[in-house]
Amino acid sequence: MTIYIIRRLLQAVPVLFLSSVVVFLIIHLIPGDPAVIMLGFEATPERVEALRTQMGLNKSLAEQYLIWLSHVIRGDLGLSYINDFPVLDLILFKAPATVELALAAIAVTLIISFPGGILCALKHRSWIDYFGSSFTAISLAVPTFWLGVLLILLFSIKLHWLPATGRAVLLSDPWEAMRHLALPAITLGVALSAVLMRYVRSSVLEVVNQDFIRTARAKGLPTALITYRHVLKNALIPVVTAFGLQFGTLLGGSVVTEAVFDWPGVGNLILYSIIQKDYTVVQGAILLYLIIFIFINLITDIIYAFLDPRIRYG
Repeated sequence: MTIYIIRRLLQAVPVLFLSSVVVFLIIHLIPGDPAVIMLGFEATPERVEALRTQMGLNKSLAEQYLIWLSHVIRGDLGLSYINDFPVLDLILFKAPATVELALAAIAVTLIISFPGGILCALKHRSWIDYFGSSFTAISLAVPTFWLGVLLILLFSIKLHWLPATGRAVLLSDPWEAMRHLALPAITLGVALSAVLMRYVRSSVLEVVNQDFIRTARAKGLPTALITYRHVLKNALIPVVTAFGLQFGTLLGGSVVTEAVFDWPGVGNLILYSIIQKDYTVVQGAILLYLIIFIFINLITDIIYAFLDPRIRYG
């Protein structure tokens, strides 16, 4: 197992390197001169050129990348073009709100997808299965931002049950924090649960039709015991992989969801920075998102190998 983990860690290094190249190139190929953005369009060409030299923008892209990469390795993501704050400090300041939203959305996802998928598979071709299939189809068809707007219209404007925007600190006012968190977490969680519920349903459905499950039933074992001991253990392997891949959707969806609900997290910071053309913040935040995504997939692979030992020797 140790050799497998070391091999996967080594494989992650070139992925991280290529990701950093892509992030750097995408940001630097966007039209617009950061020096002009900082000084304003009324600035003289001499001032713009002086600032470009100071920021290192007059160097080739390869030189700029190597300088940026050397700073990133040391934990320095640069300064914001707008307010001169260190980018890493800005992201860390916003990160707790995003982590809070992500954990709540994962909880909503697990609460909906696992019981729903298992129940649909065990009650195959019943009204429960048809209801679950309809739920996943509608959830996949509805865009995240539109679902958020619909929830705001119903629960905030029509019923006045939950606040539409903002965030309360969990430790100082837990009840108010949960009320603010409910709508964005449900919006993000429903989008993720639709895909995961399909994986759980199809995976459980495949296992319950195996011969060893029929043998267990013939021996008179209770359905709950068969489901817990035999079905879930075997059905969990592809679901773990799907859950790891869905984490990318969670990160991407958090940007849209935070914007809809004015949630003060990293996603909202990225959107605000794109509007302000604060490229260093966008670059740093996307790079950290990619690192987190790669790390989560690494953890997923390790769990996968733990559940199925054949993977370690593949």
